[in-house]
Order: sequence, then C-alpha cells, then structure tokens
Amino acid sequence: MVGKKRRAPRQPKKAAKAGASRRAPRRIKPPYLKSWGAAEVEAAFSRFARASPEPRGELRHRDPYTLLVAVVLSAQATDAGVNKATPALFAAADTPARMVALGEEKVRDFVKTIGLFRGKARNIIALSERLLAEHGGEVPRTRAALEALPGVGRKTANVVLNIAFGEPTIAVDTHIFRVSNRTGLAPGKNPYEVEQALERVIPDRFKRHAHHWLILHGRYVCKARKPECPRCLINDLCRWTEKTI
Repeated sequence: MVGKKRRAPRQPKKAAKAGASRRAPRRIKPPYLKSWGAAEVEAAFSRFARASPEPRGELRHRDPYTLLVAVVLSAQATDAGVNKATPALFAAADTPARMVALGEEKVRDFVKTIGLFRGKARNIIALSERLLAEHGGEVPRTRAALEALPGVGRKTANVVLNIAFGEPTIAVDTHIFRVSNRTGLAPGKNPYEVEQALERVIPDRFKRHAHHWLILHGRYVCKARKPECPRCLINDLCRWTEKTI
C-alpha cells in the first residue's frame, strides 16, 4: 500500500525587523471634535438663557444637607429614581443628627430601590457623622471640605456648590460630557478635561446656570441614543456629523 504523501514542513515566518510592529488603522479626528469659537459659545448660551432664564435641578431637596444626600444617592442612578426614595427618608431624617440616629440599616431600607444602596447608605451615615464632628452639622461651602466627606467626589461637590450656594461651578455628568464632545462645545477625554474646557470657554455671566442648561439639554434633547436634533436650540452650531437634520 502506497503511503500518504507527506506534506512539506511549514517554513518559519521571517523574523520581524527590529522596531517593527503591526500598525493600527490611522484614526482620523472627526471634525466635530474641533472646539467652538467664542462667537458660537456666546450664541449657544444666549439661546439657552432666553429659553430658560432660571433653570432648576430636578433632585428634590429642602436645604444644603438634603441636597448633599440626594446627590450622593444619585451617583449611577437617575434623579427620578432618587426622588421616589428621598421623601420618606427626609421625613424620617433631614439633618445629620437625625440621620445618624436613624442608623445605617434603616437608611438602607429607605433607599434600597436605588443602585449601590448599601454603599450609599454607609456613606450617608459616615458623612453625617463627619459633618457633626467637624462642621457643626452644617454643609461646608468649599470644594476641598466637601470632597473630604465620605462618598463625595468632585462632581457631587460641584453640584452642591452650584445649587446650594450659587457658585458658578460645572459638574460634568454623563449628559454634559456627551453634549460637550458631540457638539464640539468643549471636547475632552474625561469629565475633568471637559470641566476645565467649559470653564475656559463659557462667559462668566452664563456660568451660574451653565450646569443646568447643559444637563437638561443632554437629558431631554441631545440624548444618547435618539437625539432630537430637529428641536435642538443649537443644531446649526453643532458639529456632530450624524445630526438628524
């Protein structure tokens, strides 16, 4: 019986030249990532101001402390979901002292419908204790002091400073990050870069309300999946190449 024909052994691949590597496809920077000019920024915020002169945040609260608690609860959760849980929580405890007396277990029961509720309940008790021990039960008015509290990061601190104390801070959440990058208003690789870019380009007279205008625009118009470009106030300024108009 004639045996099967043996295949010739595979030749080894040539060694790559020193320093050679597979190159990734060249990424061309989309045109909408080019930042707006001063005139475009002025036009956009003038329109926002005319359409909504006094915008308001949607988290329900009574004072700086309940705002702080609500914002901590809103991390990776919706304002609507937080607003369903906080009325009962604040009826039971609306001051740091009452919250500490309520205790972590009962706080968990009030906020268990909110994502990551266990860690958030723990942080609410811890920050309340810190407020009592270090700030006389009052919410501090500086970013550094706020960020030193358990569960409070830069975004949360900026929200509290803006809404509770009227500071012209800009808290970059997922909506503001999307709007800033998608339109070309203030592109950045991360929330901090976007925040710094917005601080540079937004005229001072608009900074007090810029946070709310951009969040509400991202939440209800420039949405992630189905942006409503035809009713967008700034669609003629937007540099997004996939606009639906």
